[in-house]
Amino acid sequence: MKQQEAIRDAKTLGVPKMLILGLQHMFAMFGATILVPILVDGYFGGEGLSIQVTLICAGLGTLFFHLCAKLKVPAFLGSSFAFLGGYESVAKLDSGMYANMTMGEKLPYACGGIVVAGALYLVLALLIKLIGVKKVMRFLPPVVTGPMIICIGLSLAPSAVSNASTNWLLAIIALGTIIIFNIWGKGMFKIIPILMGVVISYVVALILNACGVTNADGSAILNFGGVAAADWIGLPPFQLCKFDITAILVMAPIALATMMEHIGDMSAISATVGENYIEDPGLHRTLIGDGLATSFSAMFGGPANTTYGENTGVLELSKVYDPKVIRLAAVYAIALSFIPKMAEVIGSVPSAIIGGVSFMLYGMISAIGVRNVVENKVDFTKSRNLIIAAVVLVSGLGFSGGLTFNVFGTSITLTGLAIAALAGIILNAILPGNDYEFGTGIRKDNK
Repeated sequence: MKQQEAIRDAKTLGVPKMLILGLQHMFAMFGATILVPILVDGYFGGEGLSIQVTLICAGLGTLFFHLCAKLKVPAFLGSSFAFLGGYESVAKLDSGMYANMTMGEKLPYACGGIVVAGALYLVLALLIKLIGVKKVMRFLPPVVTGPMIICIGLSLAPSAVSNASTNWLLAIIALGTIIIFNIWGKGMFKIIPILMGVVISYVVALILNACGVTNADGSAILNFGGVAAADWIGLPPFQLCKFDITAILVMAPIALATMMEHIGDMSAISATVGENYIEDPGLHRTLIGDGLATSFSAMFGGPANTTYGENTGVLELSKVYDPKVIRLAAVYAIALSFIPKMAEVIGSVPSAIIGGVSFMLYGMISAIGVRNVVENKVDFTKSRNLIIAAVVLVSGLGFSGGLTFNVFGTSITLTGLAIAALAGIILNAILPGNDYEFGTGIRKDNK
């Protein structure tokens, strides 16, 4: 079977096809992006984050990130799940100034903590700029980043299975459609398998729903209640953040996890596209873009932003690497933020379909991690490399609930990925026989 050639300039496909490709990326990010405000809304008793604000912040954050990255990196910035534990902790604060606050009054303080978290990205970016990316990346060779990328995909796997299990028929139809169009599709259909998977399985869902078929738990396959209640046009309900040291101590340290995830995602995107984005436009630039996008979002009542693995999976499947397509998806997200009814229509896509799509996307991310290890010729005959990879994988997947500890009486949770990153970095630094130098590839071991 002839391998599909990569497309780095989507203009060659024509404007209509570019618009459709942008739509595909929007569908890929949509489910996870709006899930964050839905979950946070539950923590805050219905007074949490707004889906409209989330969408516009994701779109604007993505465009700002692209400007910081010299328009070179095909990454989409959606809602970060890493801060969910922080939101829940702030919602539960009931002493001091928080004792008599409503949930809606607590939320701006959680957002203020995220503003500070985003600012911490700038500190790491400055450090990289001052001492050089090569010295920093010496602590993040493929033996660390490869297993981290694998963990990113595999840590999301339970979410895919959980969503798919609500209706396995729809999930299998979505997954099967993606496989069919990706392997046997012709022309434009070959590069939009995700979009085709969503559309075809949604049509099946409409038919099943009309015939009275339900999900495994007896619930309706489709629920259009939110669509009927939503307005056609509406401004996102922005709210300004507020600052308090207690909320800052809860939210800001989580940046340690998300910065490590950012480096892993940049490694994954670089491996997917075949470009070294850590060197050009530079890790310091992508960190600045991600950090400022996060701070900007939280400043106006939105969630933290992060580079999205779902869209990296789309890049791998479609082989269209043009960042302009990602920017189109960002524009779509911004437009949807002003059309609540359309946002609800897309939000009505059954979770089973999202699960079926995620089977492919999350698996692709892990496969990219394996490829990263293979292409950089990581030597697993060396004990040090085996030890590092083993500890990273077990930490990333084993600490599924993260690691919680107290600082100044405040509970802080590090995600499994943050723990994995820290373990990998420390072991790589202290174990003898490092055989990797950034920018020059493999070199002879000096032992």
